[in-house]
Amino acid sequence: MTGVIALLSVVTLRQAGAGADALVASQTLVAVYNWAFLFGPGFMACVNALLLGSLLYRSGLVPRIIPLIGLIGAPLLFVSDLAVLFGIWDQVSLPAGIATVPIALWEVSLGVWLVVKGFKPSPITTGMTAAETRPAYH
Repeated sequence: MTGVIALLSVVTLRQAGAGADALVASQTLVAVYNWAFLFGPGFMACVNALLLGSLLYRSGLVPRIIPLIGLIGAPLLFVSDLAVLFGIWDQVSLPAGIATVPIALWEVSLGVWLVVKGFKPSPITTGMTAAETRPAYH
C-alpha cells in the first residue's frame, strides 16, 4: 500500500501542476515505491514461502512437489532481492525475472490446487467423526 500511495502522490503532484518545483518530491516518492516493492513483495514472499512451504511439506496436505517449488524458489528470490539491494542488478531485469519464476509458480500452483482439489485428508483427523448431536428443533 505504501508504494501505491507514493505513486498516486506523484500523479496528484502532476495533476496539480506543481511543475519543476515538485521534481525532488516526485523522485523521492518514486524511490519510496521502489523500496516498498523490494521489501513487500520481494522479501516477504520469501518468508511466506519458507514458512507455509515447510508446513505444507511436513503435513502432506498437498502434493509434496507444490511446497518443494516454494522451498526452492524462496532462496532464489532472496538472493535476487539481495542483489537488487546491493546494486548488482536492477529490480526489473532478466536475472530478477528468472529468480521470480519459481515463487510465481509456487503461488499459482498452490492456489489452483486448493481451489480445485483442496487439502488432502489429514492423518490426524481421519479417525475423527462428527459428534452425535440432537437437532435443535423437534
